[in-house]
Amino acid sequence: MAIILHWARKLDTDKDISNREDRFIPLIVGVVSYFIGFIIAWVLGVSNFLIILILCYAVNTFIVMIITTKWKISIHTTGLTGPVAALIMLLGPIGALFGLIYPILIWSRFTLKKHTMAQAIAGGVFGLVMTVLEVYLYMDLLNMPVYNLVPIGECLWMILGLIFAPIALGILTILNDNGKSNTKAIFYLLCILAIGFFMFLAPQSALITLILAIITSILVSYFGGENFSWFRAIQ
Repeated sequence: MAIILHWARKLDTDKDISNREDRFIPLIVGVVSYFIGFIIAWVLGVSNFLIILILCYAVNTFIVMIITTKWKISIHTTGLTGPVAALIMLLGPIGALFGLIYPILIWSRFTLKKHTMAQAIAGGVFGLVMTVLEVYLYMDLLNMPVYNLVPIGECLWMILGLIFAPIALGILTILNDNGKSNTKAIFYLLCILAIGFFMFLAPQSALITLILAIITSILVSYFGGENFSWFRAIQ
C-alpha cells in the first residue's frame, strides 16, 4: 500500500491509480514481492497451504498485469475474491459468506466510476476461479499436499453460486441499456432456474451460497438506486 500511495503521489494521480497505463510499476512490484514472500515461506517451512497461496497471488498478480496492458480489470475485486477463495477451501460455506461482499464492491467500483460493470465483475470471477484451480494444481506440481481442504468440486459449485447473480445482472444491464424490456422477469426466471438446478445437482453448501448471493445482489441493486444499472435492470 505504501508503494501504491508513493507511486500515486509521484504521478500526481488519485490513490486508486485510475489510469490503466500507470498501473504497471505497482503491479510488477507486487509480483516481485509475492515471489520473494513465496521463497521465504518455502525456506522457512511454513504451512504448505500458505506457501501455495502466496504463489497463487504472485501468478495471479502477474496475469492481472498482463491483462492490464490491454484492459483495466478490477484489482479491487480480484484482491477481495482471492482471499475469499482461500476461505472457501478452508472453511466451506462459512468462508463463502465473505464472498457476499463481492456484489457490494462491484457497486462501489462502478458507482465511483473507477471501472465498467464488466471490469468489476471480471476481476472477482478471475480471483475466485483462478485461486482455487491454482491451489489444487500447485499441490500436485510441488508435491505439497494440504489436508482437510474442501473438495475442489464443492469449491467450484460455491464459486458459481457467488458469481451467478452479478454475471446475470451484468448481462441484463446491457440488454436493458439497449432498450430490451422484461429484464426484471428474465432475472427472476433465471434465479428460479438456477436454484432448481443447484437443488438437484449441487451440494447444499453451494445452494445456500447461491440463495444468499442472489438476495445480497438484489439488496445491493435497490440500495444503489436509479443511478445504478442493476436497479434499472430489475425495477
